[in-house]
Amino acid sequence: MISGLLDKLHSETNIGILIIGHGSRNVHASNEFAELVKSIELLLPSVPVAYGYLEFSRPIISEALDTLRDISVTKVIAIPAMLFAAGHAKNDIPSVLNAYSARTGLEIIYGRELGIDNSLISAAGERINEAMTSPSSFELSETLLVVVGRGSSDPDANSNVSKITRMLVEAIGFAWGDTVYSGVTFPLVEPGLRHLLRLGFRRIIVFPYFLFSGVLVSRIRRYVTEVAKDNPDFEIVNAGYLGNHPKVRETFLTRINEALLGDTSMNCSLCKYRSNLMGFEKEVGSPQESHHDHVEGSMQGCELCEKECTGECESLDSNKIAIDHDHHSHGHSHYPHENHPLGPVTLRS
Repeated sequence: MISGLLDKLHSETNIGILIIGHGSRNVHASNEFAELVKSIELLLPSVPVAYGYLEFSRPIISEALDTLRDISVTKVIAIPAMLFAAGHAKNDIPSVLNAYSARTGLEIIYGRELGIDNSLISAAGERINEAMTSPSSFELSETLLVVVGRGSSDPDANSNVSKITRMLVEAIGFAWGDTVYSGVTFPLVEPGLRHLLRLGFRRIIVFPYFLFSGVLVSRIRRYVTEVAKDNPDFEIVNAGYLGNHPKVRETFLTRINEALLGDTSMNCSLCKYRSNLMGFEKEVGSPQESHHDHVEGSMQGCELCEKECTGECESLDSNKIAIDHDHHSHGHSHYPHENHPLGPVTLRS
């Protein structure tokens, strides 16, 4: 696929690639993202590749686009480094790109999110199998897989994490599988795990379906540690996140190729902004706008941020936004289940 993609890119005049990340207060996480983009750039020689962040980190999206324009790029393929299409991919990023294009005249082709992809499922399977290399007294038929998603106010994105869980359960052959989330929706990691222990599976593999490290991955591990400490008779194992896996890079190349071919359609039939989705009827036709102006490039960090995130900074007042962000305090739509007893209310308490 790479040779064919290169031929298509080289046939274009003054084309560049922009990979858009969420951004993190953790420098280690931002460095992981930058390294992934560098790996993609090495696969696309002589094609300008830049990256920008939606919030917290620099360069922000507009700065990355400026960099591409400065080297005479006149057409940009922008790929959101988002595992699923929720508010960031559907609203925030397109709003920033559309505003920039209208202001400068730069042609921007917006690709789709990484989504449910066979390559990503393969990468996830490898991360899970790596976590199970240590000897265990429990068989696979006695093992529960728990996949942790980011969590969103978009039910379509949340349901896609559950589909990933089922694909992995059937691919590997676990006894059972279930899905929990790190924020916004329910069930969250800690209450979700405690309920799943009642199923009686003595070994549990917890896999964070995340691209990179950061505050949320550290939060997942912290809750897993708390639950494991309270339940010493269970073997609870943390699997690694996706990271800069070859199959992850492959998925980005696929999305770039799709954008070149004009095949970038998202799932509209279950989109809460375009369909009369039960429970979310009030959000149909909501304006496409970004709510992240106040945290663009804010670079909020702490002395702990040069390494993989430990989560210690979540207790600092200067990083209170880590919790606030889960509750859409910066303008996102109201999540109808924010007081669910297994969900966001547990973060506030």
